[in-house]
Amino acid sequence: MHETIQAVATTGILVILLIKLGLIASLASVIARFGIFKRLIFFEQRTPRQKLLFAAFLGVPFMFAVMARLLLGYKGADLSLEVTVLAGLLGGTIAGLVVGMMVSVPAWLIGHEHLAPLMAVLYAVVAGTARWLCPDKEAIWKFSPFIDLALFRSIRQRFRAPVLDWQVLFSLMCIILEISRMLVGPLAPSQLFYIDSPHAWAKALIVLATLIGVGLPVRIWNTTRIERKLEDQQRLLMQARVDALISQINPHFLFNTLNTVSSLIRFDPDTARNVVLKLSNILRRRLRTQAHFLPLQQELDFIDDYLSIEVVRFGGDKLKVRKEIDPETYDMTIPSMILQPMVENSIRHGIGPKVEGGTITLRTSRREGRLVIEVSDDGIGISPERQREMFESGIGIRNVRERLEVLYGTDFSLKVESHPGLGTSIRFELPELITPETKPVPAVLEAVGHS
Repeated sequence: MHETIQAVATTGILVILLIKLGLIASLASVIARFGIFKRLIFFEQRTPRQKLLFAAFLGVPFMFAVMARLLLGYKGADLSLEVTVLAGLLGGTIAGLVVGMMVSVPAWLIGHEHLAPLMAVLYAVVAGTARWLCPDKEAIWKFSPFIDLALFRSIRQRFRAPVLDWQVLFSLMCIILEISRMLVGPLAPSQLFYIDSPHAWAKALIVLATLIGVGLPVRIWNTTRIERKLEDQQRLLMQARVDALISQINPHFLFNTLNTVSSLIRFDPDTARNVVLKLSNILRRRLRTQAHFLPLQQELDFIDDYLSIEVVRFGGDKLKVRKEIDPETYDMTIPSMILQPMVENSIRHGIGPKVEGGTITLRTSRREGRLVIEVSDDGIGISPERQREMFESGIGIRNVRERLEVLYGTDFSLKVESHPGLGTSIRFELPELITPETKPVPAVLEAVGHS
């Protein structure tokens, strides 16, 4: 079926143009929902495979739209010019040619419209050339079909200081291509689908509809790009905040450990040397592992190195360590350096002031899809007044809570229970995260650049 619309009623023109705009806006919105497409439009430089994939996202749905026009008579469904220009403008000449061929093949085979492929080549080359000439590819995403005050001011400014305005150029490109189709169509009847009218005002509406048909998807997809950029900026901000919190812990840990060494170096240099060697092992481990998340097993190995230093300082008789680790939790993922501040607090504020020393207990369990970790001691405990202040002052517990808030939002719990003279227990629950070797990386790991 092939037909050329040369003169239609006023109502018919308006209905066809409204259908065109509604269809292209709907298809653009649906395409924007695909995650792969979101990634494709986020990058300006694409590999050949990515260009073909980009062309497929545009070509396939609009090819079916052309078939709907040919088989069902829905004249407003044919958006071959608009989508080819879009592909060339956003993806380059190659992507434009691929999309142009995809949408023109049905017109050629079913409708015997033999000029359709040739015109598609023209659309793709012109749009691709406009993209190539534009020095700032970001300007393409600012293209808008709506004549607003901002555009008016831009044009007025260009007249005062003549500079090539790419928004005006893109608009002229769309207008010229539609006029070209309207001029070529009558020269070869039934060889090319186009919409025309003997009325000047109707011709103007047809050209305006083409301009809007190209601009609408650009605005829709640019909104998707902006959302993706904001998400990336949020991830970078989150990563920077986590790095800042970790950097608070590392100097704090080093400062306290070096104090231990300085207290030993005068009366027990051999022990001080042993502590320095253990500290070097800890730093070497930290330098090798820069990930924000680690399996629980690795974090426990780090705690063992840290406790070995503290045992040297306090003596094996004064500081004892007990572990009650559920074997099922070894592969579960936790934030790195999250246990050390709590263990350090238990030692320095719980066991340290106690003359006879005490015991640090580490417990882990897996309950209803959550990892439960508890660090407890039988030290001197914390007074009620100090408990109210501990989340606002100091580095250890406050740092731990802030890191958990950044990484998990509200999907965690952190509780401190203490009774003066009986000891303190710090217990927190985290969502169950499995190491990347066995399970897909959760979104919370991606949010801080886990690799």
